[in-house]
Amino acid sequence: MAGEVIVDALPYIDQGYDDPGVREAALSMVEEECRRYRPTKNYLENAGPEPSSAFETASLQREMERVQQRLPMEPLSMKRYELPPPPAGRLGEPTAWSEAVDNSHAQLSHQATRVLNLELQLHYGTEAWRSYLATLQALVGSAQNVHTNLRKQIAGVNWERKRSQTASGARLRALRRRWAQLVSDNYRLERALLQLATQLVKAQGQATADDGEAADLEAVKLLPDKLNSESEKEVQKKIEDMFAD
Repeated sequence: MAGEVIVDALPYIDQGYDDPGVREAALSMVEEECRRYRPTKNYLENAGPEPSSAFETASLQREMERVQQRLPMEPLSMKRYELPPPPAGRLGEPTAWSEAVDNSHAQLSHQATRVLNLELQLHYGTEAWRSYLATLQALVGSAQNVHTNLRKQIAGVNWERKRSQTASGARLRALRRRWAQLVSDNYRLERALLQLATQLVKAQGQATADDGEAADLEAVKLLPDKLNSESEKEVQKKIEDMFAD
């Protein structure tokens, strides 16, 4: 897949993060990323429409429209608390006075209901509040249990990741040592083959010299330089240093 990032880091076993220059290199990469990033004025233009309309009621939509149009808020209506008499032109009509009396009865009933609610709250409010607090405490305890379980799951994931990386690290170190050993064995085998080739060419040269023919020693001239360029101990030391844990 194009652009796919393969994560091959093992933070529990990787080394070298505290080496000199590593932090500076990481910061330089961050600065380079920041220089290449060119934010636009509206960085959410590609994010699509906001899903807030699903939670808007009709009243909230009207209020949002009022705010967008910069209209003043409607004043609080006190009409329900008023007891107006009949209009001046209907003072002689019994129906007008009947409507005013009905309105006064409704206002008195509303106030009586409010007084009753206050009395009920004064009598039962304490127990209702205690019940609410108990429910709230139960919700808090449930949320804390969920939080504790999530922390345990996170700790379990981290422990499993550490265990897996530690096991992988041991296997990687074993494979690295095995690879270094094979490289060293191949080097020893190559030296032995070169030495045998040298001895064989020398033997063939001596045989042709005894017969009076010129020996072909061109292939032998480069062998001592290749054999003696680095001693076996020096090569083995380089291999061990290269793949040291």
